[in-house]
Formats: sequence, C-alpha cells, structure tokens
Amino acid sequence: MTSSADEIILHNYPQSPVAEKARIAFGIKAVVWRDVEIPRIVPKPFLTQLTGGYRRTPVAQIGADIYCDSQCIIHELERRFPSPTFYPTKDVGLAWALSRWTDGELFSQAVQVVLGSNMEELPADFAEDRGRLYMGPNWAEELKQANANLPHLVAQIRTSFDWLNEQVSDGRKFLFGDKPAAIDAQIYHVVWFLRGRCVQGPILLSEFPALERWENNVGALGHGTSTPMSPQDAIKRAGECEPINVEGFDDSDPQGLKLGMQVEISPDVDGGEQPVTGTLVAASSKVVTIHRHDEEVGNLHIHFPRAGYKVSVI
Repeated sequence: MTSSADEIILHNYPQSPVAEKARIAFGIKAVVWRDVEIPRIVPKPFLTQLTGGYRRTPVAQIGADIYCDSQCIIHELERRFPSPTFYPTKDVGLAWALSRWTDGELFSQAVQVVLGSNMEELPADFAEDRGRLYMGPNWAEELKQANANLPHLVAQIRTSFDWLNEQVSDGRKFLFGDKPAAIDAQIYHVVWFLRGRCVQGPILLSEFPALERWENNVGALGHGTSTPMSPQDAIKRAGECEPINVEGFDDSDPQGLKLGMQVEISPDVDGGEQPVTGTLVAASSKVVTIHRHDEEVGNLHIHFPRAGYKVSVI
C-alpha cells in the first residue's frame, strides 16, 4: 500500500494539453494519484510556493519532491513504477529523441494554430498569458502572424499527421507495437489539443483513419485512478515530508556544475517567466535537482529536465 509520502500529486487543470500527456502516462502505468486543480493563468500562488516560481503546467509532487515538466514526470514514473514499462521495445533513446520533436516543433505549431485560429475569441488575459509564454515578448504581433499563416501551419501539421498515420497503418495498436509507450502519450496530447481546441482539428484528423484509430486506443488507456486534493492539502503534505536523497554529478558536465552551487533555472525559451533559484543537489545529462527552503513548507527538492532548460550559476 502506498504511504501518503509516496502518493503522486498532479498540479494541473483539465484543459491543459501537456497535463493530458501526464494523465495518459498515468493511464499507461495504471497509477493511483491525487488531482490538484490549479488556475489556467497566473497568479498560481500555491503552485509557485512549491516550485519557487515555476508556473507551467503540469507539475508533479511526491512528498517534498517537486517534478517540473512532463519529461521529469515520465522519468520519475518509470523509476518508481518500472512495470509496465514506458519502453516495451527498449527503444529508450529513440523515444526520447522523438519526444523532443513532439514537445518542440510539433507542439509549437499546434499552439500557433489553436491561438491563431481563435484569436478573436480569446479572452484578453488568456491571450496575453499564453501569447507571452509561447510566442515571446512580441507575442501580439506573433499572434497576428500565426493567424495570417494558418494555411501554412495547418499544412505543416498535416504532413506530421500523415507520417504518424503511416506508422500505424499496418494495424498496430500503438506507435511502437501492441503495447503502449511513453511516446504514445507524448504525441497523443498534440492530437487531443487540436481535436478539442481548433475548429479545423476534427476535419484535419478525419483524413487519417489509422491515426484516429490509434487516437482512440490511446484515449482508452484512461488516466489511472484519481481523487481530488486541495492545493492547501498539497502544501501541507510537502511540509510533513522530507525530500528523497539524490546525488551524483557528471565529471564531463559542460557547465562544470558541482554540489552546493547556487543556480537559477528557467525554460530556454523566453516566456517572461521567473527563474527558480536554489542550491544544486545533483545534475546529470538528463535531470538537474536543486534544494530550496520555504519558511512555511520546509525543505524541498525541485527537479528539472536538462533538455529545454537553462541552468545559470549565480
């Protein structure tokens, strides 16, 4: 039986496509988890108290350990729940390399299509929040450009969907075979996002029957078993726990990261976000972990992926 200190808590909101990626990952592992609903836009005071300022969705919490970005969530799920594995064909490196495309170029194109096609209907505060987060400081102009470039952007996604349709056109249930893998969740969230948030989405997807069959198979995996939890109780849970012991540094680290260094960490795309500062506890080519102390919560370990994040010594 899982103790409260080992309980998985996901800070998310229902409409988040990246949170849907994590929820499908929970479904693959059939895990039991607690669901903390957070605001769609800043401020997110309970979340940022745990993360030290990181505001993106989703964030996973296990006791006093905070896992930022779906990369870290998937890494930790595989470590804690190795069966069923996220990598049934053992193509671990290939799957992660492919996920950088799905999380990068493919998701970026989907965001531009969704925001650009809904430009006139978006609430002003939501448009500013997501525009600045995904399109940079000149987000208003970039949003107009996305609207003007919609045919081109849809054509780019259509090509990607054609590739994916071809991959599953032999009747396989999932991208790598008959067993679901992490990459299924990492691609599914883009399809889910476009189908639900873009008028053209269902029309576009209807061109690809094998991809739609795959989409239904992934969706049927579900989200594991969740029960609601308040953000206040999540804060309390962190305060009752101590972070797990992690250690290790790479002697060949290009930045020369060492135990005890003061660093700040932020996404390597300028989304106007507050960097998270802390003391280095561990760093590898995949994950970096910092220690922070909050007066109310106590000691926390914040885990970030190395890919897509900038670590600066201060």
